[in-house]
Amino acid sequence: MEPVQIGFWVIAGLVVVALVFDFMNGFHDAANAIATVVSTGVLKPHQAVAWAAFFNFVALFIFQLKVASTVGKGIIDPSIVDHHLIFGALLGAIAWNIVTWYYGIPSSSSHALIGGIVGAAIAKAGTDPLIGAGIAKTVAFIIISPLLGYILGSLILVIVAWICRNKTQRRVDKWFRRLQLVSAALYSLGHGGNDAQKTVGIIWMLLIAAGVTAQGDPVPSWVVVLCYMAIGLGTLFGGWRIVKTMGQRITKLKPVGGFCAETGGAITLFLATALGIPVSTTHTITGAIVGVGSVRRTAAVRWGIAGSIVWAWILTIPCSALIAAGGYWVGRILF
Repeated sequence: MEPVQIGFWVIAGLVVVALVFDFMNGFHDAANAIATVVSTGVLKPHQAVAWAAFFNFVALFIFQLKVASTVGKGIIDPSIVDHHLIFGALLGAIAWNIVTWYYGIPSSSSHALIGGIVGAAIAKAGTDPLIGAGIAKTVAFIIISPLLGYILGSLILVIVAWICRNKTQRRVDKWFRRLQLVSAALYSLGHGGNDAQKTVGIIWMLLIAAGVTAQGDPVPSWVVVLCYMAIGLGTLFGGWRIVKTMGQRITKLKPVGGFCAETGGAITLFLATALGIPVSTTHTITGAIVGVGSVRRTAAVRWGIAGSIVWAWILTIPCSALIAAGGYWVGRILF
């Protein structure tokens, strides 16, 4: 494809906007990684965000850039990408994140970005540039990731309950207060590995469109490092409005339950990242928390709260797509 003529300052400005989205992703989704470890009293909030932020960044050295490749090349035809489309996509994702953060709704930053890309692409060229396979597997995991988190979280709790059946509650809590540090670290690795790569993917799209890098070239290392730093810093500053919803309003958690939910969520995120599928960390940990709560008894889960969260999931892609479509036209007017 022929590179689009984009000025240096426009490219630099859009990279900054993308990093702002990445920061907001960490800020918005910090609750996913720390809610259980805070609500069980294992770590204080400031300790928990520092722990999670560190492992968000460490994920840089563990995962291949398969999710970045899906976002950069597998959602829409890269040949239609220009600076107006990138601006619209980021505006749609950021605006939806701000709305859901303000109201304390744990929606998906990941799906807000996917919706933004799709909405801006449709505004520019209709539905022809959309890549059905990439969108289909992303949409499928809206259901699969929380379901897998639910199954793994509940299964791990059943296994743990059997192993610890002859131990006192006090002793079990003592063990799992320590083990929850491990599970929180694993979950934060999965969060950083999957979510930072989404911003890597959109910056990669921009650089390819502008001719800064060729489509067959690897992602510039500075892009990868900046994206992992941005999401880690976002987590460090934390999204406290959502912590209470994730950690206590869905179901009450003890250290053993927190460990099982985080471990089930981490396994799901590791699997999705290995397959190159951009999933929602919010969906995943919510499913795992509900799974853990339902093992104790169905009434332990506040299904009304869980139901309102599901509605936010359903609305995320179309709402962010609609905002992004408007953002695309605004971008055409501005530059």
